[in-house]
Parts: sequence; structure tokens; C-alpha cells
Amino acid sequence: PNLTYAAGLVRAMGVGGGAVGDACPDFGAASDGDADRNMILGKGVFVTPSDSLAVIAHYAKDAIPYLAGGLKGVARSMPTSSAVDRVAAALGIPCYETPTGWKYFGNLMDAGMLSLCGEESFGTGSDHIREKDGIWAMLAWLSILDLKWRHNGQHALVPVADILAQHWRTYGRDFYTRWDFESLPASAGDEIMRRLRLLTPNSPERSSSTPAALAAAGSRAAAAVRAHLGPDAAAVFDEFEYVDPVDGSVATRQGVRMALPDGSRAVFRLSGTGSSGATLRLYVQKYEAEPERHGDDVQETVKGLVEAALAVAAVEEITGRREPTVIT
Repeated sequence: PNLTYAAGLVRAMGVGGGAVGDACPDFGAASDGDADRNMILGKGVFVTPSDSLAVIAHYAKDAIPYLAGGLKGVARSMPTSSAVDRVAAALGIPCYETPTGWKYFGNLMDAGMLSLCGEESFGTGSDHIREKDGIWAMLAWLSILDLKWRHNGQHALVPVADILAQHWRTYGRDFYTRWDFESLPASAGDEIMRRLRLLTPNSPERSSSTPAALAAAGSRAAAAVRAHLGPDAAAVFDEFEYVDPVDGSVATRQGVRMALPDGSRAVFRLSGTGSSGATLRLYVQKYEAEPERHGDDVQETVKGLVEAALAVAAVEEITGRREPTVIT
């Protein structure tokens, strides 16, 4: 499920420009066909999977009987925002950043190292089962709503939007978006990732390039960042690599990251090279601590960062596309 493919629910909840009124339900949820993924909405508000994971972590001990003993640890896939990291730090529990793929969570579960995990692609679960569980995530949210209803002093429903706002006041808000460019020629996707890897330390692409080519690539990237984020802006590039703390296995080339000093970041990942083409995914996160900015529009807030990332990767130059297929 997402905002595009669950458009009927999105309209009914008054999200994305829809009318918000008494007729809108207070809570909405969607799953995919086998119910392992989930999407959570409140009246007039969409809860990103990253925020959903963080909110569940915050309330888990008090709201979810299975987790009443407390969380052993939490985990998220690398492209997922770091919202849950701040909750884990406040709780004093480990937070693991893994590659995309539920098997990495499974290893941590089997070793008794985590109780809750999730990924930005609408997957959430706990160690009650070694797989993502959309129904469990929906029930977790209903349990949170029940907890808030019983403890708000008025025995009235606390809106999902209010739960989010309170969470952001406590931890800050991660403005987050994902742009998918689907059905790209495999050659175009490969060229984008090749150019990005010229900017990352110790990559084979960098090692096999001439000093002049590397200098040119670095200059282009720096100019793109400054053009869209300001004359003093600078970014650092790397590619995520994961060493499994359970079995020591190493997963390399898991996504190129562009990080800024304020904690903002953009991540590029390429998947699929079959007959339908490749999909390039751009994940963008911008952290905001100030409560008066928490209600700002997501796409406007991350616009400069998105434009900088697309320019660094030369997406339009290589693919001819100015817009993504899907924005989440």
C-alpha cells in the first residue's frame, strides 16, 4: 500500500488535499494482498512508515502487552529515516541499521537482539514472528489509541495527528520522502550509480578512474549541492556496507548516501534489471527540531535537498525524466 495505490482510502481520510470533516474516519489502515505490509492514516494525516515505527517504539512497553517487558532493541533498514534511532537513544536500547531485506532483521531476532523493526517500504513487525506483519502493526496503533484514550483524563479519542505532533515535540520531526523512477533502462540506472560511486571512497569505480575524471566528478557534485542548497553547502558521499553482528557476514554496495552536516541526507538505491526495467529510488530525510516548523509541507521542506540529489546523480540528463513515477 502507498498514497498512490490506496488512493480511495487516502481521499476518504482527507489526506493530500482531500476535504477534512466530520465524515472522515478517525483512523484508517491499508495492507497489501497478503497483509504483511501496512499503511497508517489518521483524519487528515498520513503516518510515514518511519514515523510509525518510531511511535510504536515509544509506546510499546505501555500499550502492547506482548512488549510489556520492554524492548530488547530495535532495527530499521538503512533508507528508513532515523526517527526510531532517537527513541532508542532515549530508551537506552540498541538500534541496528541494516540493509534492505527482512532477512537481516531475522538474524537479529533469532539472536534475541531486537523486539521491533521496520522499513520505509511499509513493513513493520516484532519478534513474535520472523516476518513483517501488517495486521500486527495496525493492532499496535489501535492499542496506542486505546492507551491514549484511557490516560488523557477525558476518556476521549486522541487524534492520530495529535499523537504525531506530541511525538515530534519530544523527538523532533524527520521530513521524509521517497521518489521512485520506475521502468528505467538498466543501462541508465547503472550509469547513474556509476557516477555516484565515483564520489564514494574505495569504490571500484573510483579506483579505476583517472585523477582528472575524479576531480571533474567531485567538482560537478559540489557545484550541484551549492546551486540548490546555498553557497556554503557541502556534502559527504559514501556507500552503505553492513557487517552482521550475529554471523559476521558482510553486505556491500547497499546504497549511495549523500550526507550534510545538519543530518540531512539523500540515499540512492537501484533495484531490478528485468524485462520491465530498473527502478531507481531516491530517499530524502531532513531533520527539524523546532516545533513551529513541524507542520510545514513535506515536499516543500525537502525540495532543495531533492533537487541537489537529482542534480548530483544527473538523473534528468541520463534518463530524460524530470518527475518520478511515484512519490511517497
